[in-house]
Amino acid sequence: MGVISRGFGARRRESDPHLPPGQYLTEDFPVLSAGPTPAIDTADWSFTIVNEAGARTSWSWAEMMAMPIDDIGTDIHCVTRWSKLGTHWRGVSLDHFFEKVETDDAYTMVHSYGGYTTNVPLEDLLDGKAWIAFEFEGEPLDPEHGGPARLLVPHLYFWKSAKWVNGIRMHSNDDPGFWEQNGYNLYGDPWKEQRYW
Repeated sequence: MGVISRGFGARRRESDPHLPPGQYLTEDFPVLSAGPTPAIDTADWSFTIVNEAGARTSWSWAEMMAMPIDDIGTDIHCVTRWSKLGTHWRGVSLDHFFEKVETDDAYTMVHSYGGYTTNVPLEDLLDGKAWIAFEFEGEPLDPEHGGPARLLVPHLYFWKSAKWVNGIRMHSNDDPGFWEQNGYNLYGDPWKEQRYW
């Protein structure tokens, strides 16, 4: 699997106290992917949460768009050391999806079209901390950035904000996803520089 990256200009952390340790400020939006960009039409898109009993709760694109939509202003931080401050997104809070899901499990595995996975504790997806995002800076989310929809968990390193998201499976343990199995930190707090194991 290859990693695709566009060049970007950066400034050191010393010039901006909003940057976590070891990060550089960029005005661009670098593209980093673990594989090819899948082509997903919104007519075919769906999002499914599977609880520990195997019960599946699913939403179509139209059903998601009928849910309350938030405007989100946030900074984002990539484990590859770039940060982008003051970004603007639109999306649906995970709180609304989990209203219909019964679970006692404390962990999740997020799944994407194309097979990507990442683990996130459930508490990091609730209480206004995470969204299914479909717009960036007033435009539909580009496929190269995870469109038509990606997970947005801005308080963690950006690999946790899985592109092309299509589901979540509940887990009783904090099992590692794709990058976590390949040496990335299980949690990924940028302010603690939790980059790798």
